[in-house]
Amino acid sequence: MTKSYLGEEHDIFRRSLRKFLEKEAYPYYDQWEKEKGIPRSFWKKAGEQGFLCPQVEEKYGGFEADFGYAVVIAEEFEKVGSSMVGIGLHNDIVIPYVESYGTEEQKKRWLPNAISGKYISAIGMTEPGAGSDLAGIQTTAVRDGDYYIVNGEKTFITNGYYADLAVVVCKTDPKSNPPHKGISLLVAEADTPGFTKGKKLEKVGQHASDTSELIFEDARVPAKNLLGEEGKGFYYLMEKLQQERLMVSIQTLASAEKMLELTIDYVKERKAFGQSISKFQNTQFKLAELKTEIEIGRTFVDRLIQDHIADKEVVSEVSMAKWWSTDLAQKVAIECMQLHGGYGYIEEYEIARRYRDVAVSSIYAGSNEIMKGIIAKKMGL
Repeated sequence: MTKSYLGEEHDIFRRSLRKFLEKEAYPYYDQWEKEKGIPRSFWKKAGEQGFLCPQVEEKYGGFEADFGYAVVIAEEFEKVGSSMVGIGLHNDIVIPYVESYGTEEQKKRWLPNAISGKYISAIGMTEPGAGSDLAGIQTTAVRDGDYYIVNGEKTFITNGYYADLAVVVCKTDPKSNPPHKGISLLVAEADTPGFTKGKKLEKVGQHASDTSELIFEDARVPAKNLLGEEGKGFYYLMEKLQQERLMVSIQTLASAEKMLELTIDYVKERKAFGQSISKFQNTQFKLAELKTEIEIGRTFVDRLIQDHIADKEVVSEVSMAKWWSTDLAQKVAIECMQLHGGYGYIEEYEIARRYRDVAVSSIYAGSNEIMKGIIAKKMGL
């Protein structure tokens, strides 16, 4: 299906990215899964080739690339494996906060290193006692001269273990009423006194995506690391969550397409009762249904990508896409594993990894229940 937001230059870029991944990612992915992380050497190679934060302005080392390039990167990295999600988070979720709300000094200090792969970034929203309820966070930042004294704990942080920069959601005014007006964004650098990382968390899936806790014990974060204005953090988050959830939709649809492709290849080769199992009506109907639903999802998400590029406010529609596409990807994983039979449960087959990797997609970036709540609110309910 032709996508109006992609042109010949995007196709050239995709071919270049695929060639890079075939050499530098696919052969090592299983090793990264075992090591529970993607090495810094890969980040630097990706940066050298222009695959990190290409949307950033040229004066900071970027290419000022349009959002179509972000879509291409997200799709191709997802085809390697869902553990590559940290690259997308760095490119399209964390760094845009610096681009939009950072001072000139902050941009000069952080963006070139983020583009080169020298710096890996993370965002600290979720806490042990606060996830989707961002207004309920307990991490505090108290001004003390030229510093903020930060105390609190973040958890389930993608890129957390290797992060050089972490955008930290914290309360600079704990007494604010309503609470969300007391939230600010601070950038904590890895060498900040009092800032430590917990061990890599043992997850069900996405093993090569390093995920950890971020711990702040009287951490002294320079006041010059405040992003934007004090008390505006919640509003900044709301402005950026549309793109974050759209990226999740793009990635999970790419995953669903990959799982379908793997399964079509498998059922053509696998024989039972004297013929290929692709000849059975049940197999054909199951795959036809999945193909149809993926195409429906792709058509909807492609429309939202166009709207997002046009700077339209599509929070409700993106919320629909996020929950529907992630639920669909989980359905595809279950059906495709079933069609693989016993082999689908063996780690040697990629569908097994895809099955466990996709489970978290309905939880992160705002759970699907939260998405439905946003839609209902927009409906006036």
